[in-house]
Amino acid sequence: MRAPVDDVTGGAAWDAGGWLGELRVAVVATSADGTIVRWDHGAQALLGYPSREVVGRPIADLLHPGNADHSLGRSLWASATTDRGVIATVTAWHRDGHPLELEIWAAPVPERQRGGTTVLIFAADAHTARGIRGSSAVWDGLFVRSPVGIAVLDTDLRFLRVNQALQAMNGLPEKAHIGRRVVELLPTVNAADMESAMRQVLATGQPVLDFRRTGRTPADPEHDRVWSCSYVRLEDPDGRPIGLTASLIDITAQQQAHLEAETGRRRLALVNEASVKIGTSLDLERTAQELADVAVPALADAVTVDVLDSLATGDELGAGLLGGTALRRLGKAPLAGSRIADILAPLGRTLIFPAGAPYTQALADREPFLIARLDEKAIAPAARHSTAPAQLLEQGVHSFMMVPLLARGVVLGLASLYRVRPVGPFTDDDMTLAVELAARAAVCVDNARLYHREHDTALILQRSMLPQHIPQPSMIEVAHRYLPASDVNEVGGDWYDVIRLADGRTALAIGDVMGHGTAAAAVMGRLSASVRALARLDLRPENLLHQLEAALEDLAEPMLATFLYAIIDPVSGRCSITRAGHPPPALMAPDGTARLLHVPPGVPLGVGGTPYTTTDVTLPPGSTLLLYTDGLVEARGSDIDERLTELTHLLAQPAPSLEELCDRLLTHLTPASADDDIALLAARLGTGTGTGTG
Repeated sequence: MRAPVDDVTGGAAWDAGGWLGELRVAVVATSADGTIVRWDHGAQALLGYPSREVVGRPIADLLHPGNADHSLGRSLWASATTDRGVIATVTAWHRDGHPLELEIWAAPVPERQRGGTTVLIFAADAHTARGIRGSSAVWDGLFVRSPVGIAVLDTDLRFLRVNQALQAMNGLPEKAHIGRRVVELLPTVNAADMESAMRQVLATGQPVLDFRRTGRTPADPEHDRVWSCSYVRLEDPDGRPIGLTASLIDITAQQQAHLEAETGRRRLALVNEASVKIGTSLDLERTAQELADVAVPALADAVTVDVLDSLATGDELGAGLLGGTALRRLGKAPLAGSRIADILAPLGRTLIFPAGAPYTQALADREPFLIARLDEKAIAPAARHSTAPAQLLEQGVHSFMMVPLLARGVVLGLASLYRVRPVGPFTDDDMTLAVELAARAAVCVDNARLYHREHDTALILQRSMLPQHIPQPSMIEVAHRYLPASDVNEVGGDWYDVIRLADGRTALAIGDVMGHGTAAAAVMGRLSASVRALARLDLRPENLLHQLEAALEDLAEPMLATFLYAIIDPVSGRCSITRAGHPPPALMAPDGTARLLHVPPGVPLGVGGTPYTTTDVTLPPGSTLLLYTDGLVEARGSDIDERLTELTHLLAQPAPSLEELCDRLLTHLTPASADDDIALLAARLGTGTGTGTG
């Protein structure tokens, strides 16, 4: 059957793209006797002849002479006209005269109009065909046997082909894939993101490597998995996109190992942060808040820290908790600004829990308590005592932990941790981390408790040993002040005393035991008692100091103390002063001038082996003698000489009374947080005393 030349559209195969675009296929039809009746554009492109030059000619005319033996007519075409068809390699003449090896596929086609037979021949360049067959074999082998999931998709992102590995990954057979998109096939993975990446590849031609697909597939519907995906665009010879290939590797195990390692690093970083940020002071409230701040948001979305109310008030800790307990909220994060924070009790609130409440039980058991998935059943025990658990559940809290604060075998309180974000429930590892953070905070809380107890004990001891009543000596006006170190610093051993002597004289004493705490306060009490007893023996000041030196030598632990002792005769104005390493006394004259008295400094008591000397001065009537401890004039970052100059400047300013003078000195010279105790003793001679010069 002769086909009109205009109906021949051999370029259609070319335009199909893909591998057909790489393989030049010619379509030729002959009658049963081998006469060419159809010659398409593909044949013209392959052999160079236009259809007008070959239609009507025997096909044998185009064959190479080596093949022109009648074998083609008798064998090849005889086979082609049967039902079997034929595949063969022949050599043909190109129109420009060079031989061309062709691979042909010939098959008979019944000619219905004339009852004859037409032979339809597909011919292609043999070299190219063999190369493509080889590539196809490699591709097919890779596609079938590769453990990597492989898919071919068209430009509409519909599956054209998937290999066995991908079928196993997705848990679906190939027929379930073909013609469908990822978003239709796997709705429980991030399919929309995958298709967005694929469209980017189709649009730009740039491959996308290691795109992460996450979620669940029918192959494993109970567990999340992670795949690494790579997308490459497929193009025709003209560079037009005809689809893309996708390759997928299951990296769930590697991702899990990476996440575990990353989680371990984050946990270690959090523990390191806690060691730096928790316990920066010996303050209960600050330590509790530091624990809450460290845990949010690294571990939880909200945290409260409650300590036993007896601890917060400074009382002794109770041994039993089974009868119920009172807790004081000292830490909370976030403090406000979230729906969870608004439900949780504010800082400073005292919370009372009966014996059956979970809070009380957690304290009694001294064990952490975890509710991985919070629901109405889980909150039922707590809901009997408070409406807060139900409110928290309504606001999205889905996981909860309580961790007791334990230190040195003592339960001090507990931390409660809440999770709202959709990052999964608290795990056993989270609880282990929370226990470690709570343990660090508990030790710091207990240190603060023990410190405050010792601080209070030392303060009580010291105040009890200070003169409870300072007598007003004859003809001498006295004012005094004692300011203990701030709560963040330990109490020292400062003291002062005013002692009446025979013949109307008065002894002024002031000292400072080096060191802090109860031990320093105890030694201070011993020295002050010794001074009072020795003063009544009417000893010279230097002799009294030698006796105090001997008293310190009797101590089991060596101690040092600075000391200043002065004896004033208000009638004559005569004053004898001896000091042992103590700051020099200051004198404010009646004319308003002020200066430091030049008295040999001596060495502190307890050093031994050095004699003390006494300096005699005469105090004019109306003059003021000021004795003080080093806490008044020593300050971090300040020069001692500058501070002493500031002291004399303040003394030179008029003061209506000694009381106001003492207050002025403390106001101007004392920092907000005193590092050391301060003792002041001011003595002003009456105007009825004798006259003289200092």
